[in-house]
Amino acid sequence: MAPKPAHPDIQRPGGARPAPGPREQAASLKSAPRAQVLVVGGGINGVGTFRELALQGVDVVLVERGDYCQGASGASSHMIHGGIRYLENGEFRLVHESVVERNRLLRIAPHYVKPLQTTIPVFSTFSGILNAPLRFLTHRSGRPGERGAVLIKIGLSLYDLFSRQGGSVPRHRFLGRRKALAELPALRPDVKYTATYFDASVHDPERLTLDVLRDGLEAGPHARASNYVSAVGITGAGEGAAVRLRDGLTGEEFDFAADVVVNTTGAWVDATNGAFGAPTRFMGGTKGSHIVLDHPELLAACAGREIFFEHSDGRIVLIYPIGDRVLVGTTDIDAGEDLEPVCTDAEIEYFFDLIRHVFPSVRVGRESIVYTFSGVRPLPRHDDTAPGFVSRDYRIEKAALPGGAGQGMLSLVGGKWTTFRALSEHLADEVLALLGHGRSVGTGELPIGGGRGFPTDEEGVQAWLKAHTGPGIDAHRAEILL
Repeated sequence: MAPKPAHPDIQRPGGARPAPGPREQAASLKSAPRAQVLVVGGGINGVGTFRELALQGVDVVLVERGDYCQGASGASSHMIHGGIRYLENGEFRLVHESVVERNRLLRIAPHYVKPLQTTIPVFSTFSGILNAPLRFLTHRSGRPGERGAVLIKIGLSLYDLFSRQGGSVPRHRFLGRRKALAELPALRPDVKYTATYFDASVHDPERLTLDVLRDGLEAGPHARASNYVSAVGITGAGEGAAVRLRDGLTGEEFDFAADVVVNTTGAWVDATNGAFGAPTRFMGGTKGSHIVLDHPELLAACAGREIFFEHSDGRIVLIYPIGDRVLVGTTDIDAGEDLEPVCTDAEIEYFFDLIRHVFPSVRVGRESIVYTFSGVRPLPRHDDTAPGFVSRDYRIEKAALPGGAGQGMLSLVGGKWTTFRALSEHLADEVLALLGHGRSVGTGELPIGGGRGFPTDEEGVQAWLKAHTGPGIDAHRAEILL
């Protein structure tokens, strides 16, 4: 008999069934190769859609060709944010939805989504007032023009207005040069103001994705998922049309039938549709790279907050602490056909330059790099629009499954981390309409994974830590587990 766990109260609440292992799940797909819905792609939007459908009792299967959250979902800037800069693009609907969902994730996923104090250093007062309307109207970056305090004040006031619904984050505040340098002494000495507001961060996007996935799996045996299984084509015709799946570990291929197929493969949406025999040109992703540094001086310079600012080329960039490391990003370069990008030497030099732009006394070299990472944002095709002005909103493209007899196929174009729950809800509702299935469970206030029962105040935190500290688990380890 296996020994009894030292802390049985750490087990999943409610006696929830343990999630089957990945190969057990793959075997399940082969032995029962049919479901109402097949979701292809295990990034946060695919996993979120899987959870939504599973909670409605839909017979749903999710497949992912590699690790869950391995693409853009895992290569993000680790922010849950309203997207203040999208106001300049005129994307007011997206900003409103984003701040509502940011506030919501702070409530329903408090174990991973945390408030993030963000400071914008400002080096002029009136700059950008004439350039901003031109950028708004043309969506072309044109000649870089610094955004001054007046423009930033207008943007943050609008942002506060959008943030009121369902949130408790403080309003923004402006400081003059003297107080700004007192708070952040390593800033450029010619700083005129700082503007500080709150967004949120997710330091462990992969873990939150797995929590969302587990919620779906624990809905019941009608929900199945397996990674290292890829969709490689369509076989058969009419009512016998099916998706051809390949087990990435064994190479075995088998057919899987579904009434609705949902393509949530991100930057690979067109490639997936092409494999299905229905070529599309929906996507025009951009490459975003980041570096993570082990640099105590830079960590101290940030004073526990994100530094969010405009670099000399007009690109909005960021520096912020993740634990005892510092994340620096991000670039925004047309990816073209390169859907497996790496961070280049030129990008690394760009990151060092942007650090010097705001913290000129902080010296950073390659010896401080812990690692680099890159991803391709699943943006829509944008032709001549400058990458920074491409919409971060999403749309759902509907079609018939190629060669089928009325089976539906939905392709997700776009989407961002912050809005994954709202997007997944929308996409799931489209699927439910095709199935003639009503929604029975709302997820707007439904805690995600470990967000259930998570302590909401310091007294609750201390009580949890006391209850879970004991043999083999000291106070520091208990904090990590919480």
